[in-house]
Amino acid sequence: MKVILTGATGMIGSLVLQHCLESERVQEVVSLLRRSSGQKHAKLKEVIVSDFTDYSDHQELFREVQLAFFCLGAYTGQVPDALFKTITVGYPLPFAKALEENSPGARICLLSGAGADRSEKSKVSFALYKGMAENALANLNLVLHSFRPAYIYPVEPRKEPNLGYRIVRFLYPLMKAMGPRYSISSIDLAEAMFKVGIEGTDKEVLENQDILACLSLQSGIDHLDEKR
Repeated sequence: MKVILTGATGMIGSLVLQHCLESERVQEVVSLLRRSSGQKHAKLKEVIVSDFTDYSDHQELFREVQLAFFCLGAYTGQVPDALFKTITVGYPLPFAKALEENSPGARICLLSGAGADRSEKSKVSFALYKGMAENALANLNLVLHSFRPAYIYPVEPRKEPNLGYRIVRFLYPLMKAMGPRYSISSIDLAEAMFKVGIEGTDKEVLENQDILACLSLQSGIDHLDEKR
């Protein structure tokens, strides 16, 4: 299987990349980046992309691809609204169109977010733009799986983007105890995205509880195998 992905230096993309490199079912991984990560692996091909809205010079990278992960994004409030819209909507669509043109019918896993509004009526930028991105990709000749995690707990230590995220991280144990709708760890999200990417699912949209259910199902299968 040939995989292409973006966001490999981010919290979730980096973990998805590791799953790809460790999997016997993945033969080649093309990682599109603004700058080299310095990571070396026999399966990995890093390609520097200067403009994530234009892949006219990189069409060959999208040929014979079976699976794509789009994990590139920005935090709300981290950049001006116009740039946030470009990153959230203007980046995934050209990527997906290049995939459709060169590998029609390929599977694409989009890192979206809880509250994504496909009616495109929300006055909240995050919900509006995530919904617009999902709609745009759903209209292409691709198999789309849109992941809508709630709060993502970063298992690896990091510098939080703002005070709000520092507070929410502190409250994570409470949020986790509230049930599967409200939070997920970065490790669980990446594992679920990879699992669905490889095996597929009948769901186009996976809310937080659906994402966790993918892992619960796999745990049950593994437990049965161990008993046998």
